[in-house]
Amino acid sequence: MKLKWVLVIMAILVAGFFAGCAQQAEKPQTTTTAVPTTTAEKKEIKAAFVYVSPIGDAGWTYAHDQGRKFIEKKFGIKTAYAENVPETDAERVIREFADEGYNVIFTTSFGYMDATIAVAKDYPNVVFMHCSGYKTAKNVGTYFGRMYQARYLTGIVAGAMTKTNKIGYVAAHPIPEVIRGINAFALGVKKVNPNAKVYVVWTGTWYDPAKEKEAALSLISEGCDVIAQHQDSPAPQEAAEENGVYSIGYHSDMSKFAPHAHLTAAVWNWSIIYSYVIEQVMQGKWKSEQIWWGIDKGVVGLAPFNDAVPENVRKMVEEEKAKYLNHKVPDQYPFVGPIYDQQGKLVKADGEVMTDDELLSMNFFVDNVVGNIPSQ
Repeated sequence: MKLKWVLVIMAILVAGFFAGCAQQAEKPQTTTTAVPTTTAEKKEIKAAFVYVSPIGDAGWTYAHDQGRKFIEKKFGIKTAYAENVPETDAERVIREFADEGYNVIFTTSFGYMDATIAVAKDYPNVVFMHCSGYKTAKNVGTYFGRMYQARYLTGIVAGAMTKTNKIGYVAAHPIPEVIRGINAFALGVKKVNPNAKVYVVWTGTWYDPAKEKEAALSLISEGCDVIAQHQDSPAPQEAAEENGVYSIGYHSDMSKFAPHAHLTAAVWNWSIIYSYVIEQVMQGKWKSEQIWWGIDKGVVGLAPFNDAVPENVRKMVEEEKAKYLNHKVPDQYPFVGPIYDQQGKLVKADGEVMTDDELLSMNFFVDNVVGNIPSQ
C-alpha cells in the first residue's frame, strides 16, 4: 500500500490526540437489531459496529449508525452495535462480538486500531474493518473518506456569504485530518473571496458541546459571521443560530439545530462503504484493502442548501462538485498549486498536485488561515 509508511508516521504523531476521541465517560451499551432475512446466503452475515460516542450525537457516530441501518435494511442482515466504548475497553467489546458469532466487525474510531488488530489475530475467519487507521492484516482492512473535498465546497459557500470577511472554524485536535479540512475549507473561501480569512479556535476535544459552543461564541464575538466546525456535536451551530450569524455543519445535516443559520454541511455517507464491504463478503470476494473514497463514490457530500444561499453561489458549488464527479480534477483537488502557507512560502507551484502522502501528513496552514497549529 503506497500510503502505508506516511500513515505510520502520521499515526505516531496523532495517536495521542485520537485517544481523546475515545474518552466518552458513559458506560458502554450494546444493542442488537435484526430484520427478517430471505436467503440462506444473507443469514450468514452478522455485522457488528463499535462506536466511540452515542448514536444520538448528530455527528460522527450518528453518521456511522445511519450506515449500519442502511445495510441492515438493504441486505436483510443481523446487525448489532455498542456505543460509548472507550478505547481502553475496546478489545473486550470487539472480542465479545466475535465470540457471539459476528463475522463482520466495523470499529469506527482510530483509537480502536490496536484492539482491532489484537482480536483479529484470534479470529482469522472474521472480517474486521477499522475506520481511519493504517494497520492491516489478512483479515483486517481500513476505510475512510476524502472529506476535504466536501470541505472545499462548503468553503465556497462560506466565502460567498460572509459580510465581515471573518469566518470562524471550531476545530478539535491539531492532527493532519483536521488541518487538511481547515485548509480545504479555506481554499474554497479564497476561490470566491480573496479578502476573507478563516479564524481557527482549538477545543482539544472531539465531543464536548459546552467547549464547542464556547469556542463558537468567542469567534462570533470577534466578528466572525459564519461558523464552521470539526466537532461531533451541533453546539457551534446552535451558537450561530442564537447570535444571528451563519454556520456550516459537519458529519450530518444539522439544519434542525440551526434552521436559520445552517447554510449547508459537509456530510458522510458511510452506507456506500458498508454496502461495498458486505457485498464483498457475501460474494466471497472480500480481501484486506485500504479504502479512501471521495465525492465521486458518494462517501462524502453536502447537505441541502439553506434558502438563504443564492442561486449564483449554488451554481458555483455545483460546478466545482461536477469536476470531481466527472474526474476533471485529481482526487487531491483543491490541493493543486499555487498554494502558499501562512508565511507566504510557496508550498506547491502552479499546477502542481499535492500527493496523498502529503495530504495525510499535512502540518501547515494555507495563507488565508488565521491561527496557530499547537505543537504535539
